[in-house]
Amino acid sequence: MAATRTHREIRQRAPWWFFGLLALNFALMTYDARDETTKQRKIRAAAQSIAYPIQRGASGAGNWIGGLFGGVGEFRRASAENQQLHAQIEAMQTELRDTRQKAAEADRLEKLLNLSSQTQYKSVTAQVIARDPSMWFDSVTINKGRWAGIEINMPVVTADGIVGRVVATGPLTAQVMLITDEKSGVGAVAGELGQSRAIGSIKGMGENGLLDMRYVSGLEKVQLGDMVSTTGQDNIYPPGYNIGQVVDLHPGSATQAQVIHIRPSAGLDRLKEVVVLQYKPAARPEQDQALPNVEKRPSKQ
Repeated sequence: MAATRTHREIRQRAPWWFFGLLALNFALMTYDARDETTKQRKIRAAAQSIAYPIQRGASGAGNWIGGLFGGVGEFRRASAENQQLHAQIEAMQTELRDTRQKAAEADRLEKLLNLSSQTQYKSVTAQVIARDPSMWFDSVTINKGRWAGIEINMPVVTADGIVGRVVATGPLTAQVMLITDEKSGVGAVAGELGQSRAIGSIKGMGENGLLDMRYVSGLEKVQLGDMVSTTGQDNIYPPGYNIGQVVDLHPGSATQAQVIHIRPSAGLDRLKEVVVLQYKPAARPEQDQALPNVEKRPSKQ
């Protein structure tokens, strides 16, 4: 019975074994089948064709993710480099400002040194250390005083023109009244000293920073742009020093003086260094003659 069932089962299973062997043979033939041109196994080519879209999609996704993280890294590096460049630019700008300031200071000191060496008077170079805002910047304080030989009424100048005169002194400092102060006064001439007859007196106009030149005859020729210099007649400023330039002019007549406004050339709103001239005007000679019938009074002992 057992043998009979065995033969029966073999007969029943034989077709399945047959089909299985055929399938295995077909698979082996298919696996071993090659393309006549490329000599590549066809099953491998088919598998590669099926897998290519998947591989391509996976590769693109990987590249996109890698590019995303790479872009974030590049952005961080670019941001850090940008901050570093900004810091370098600010440092260079600061250095450039310092260099320009030092160059300007060196230029001013060189001009003052040349002025001190060219003037015929002894001089003291000083720095402006304070301004008096209550007087519209018409007064400044310098860092030299009596111990440096500075006295009241000594003229103060720069290489560009006169600044003012000393009105108060201390051992180490002095106060200078600027020519723009309304209480100042300077003998002046518009045009060439010794040639022009447009002589008058300079007074400060206070807050507007200009100077008013008074008592100039309307018959004298004065033009806009004329340079104005000191005459020495005020017994404070030596003659020939630049005061400024005519910027406003209203002609007068034979009976009316001209209205002349002058802009100072010394740059009084940005003073840094000045020169104090140890100038003392020559004593005026005593008169040895008088009008007739004028009794000469004896001098007090």
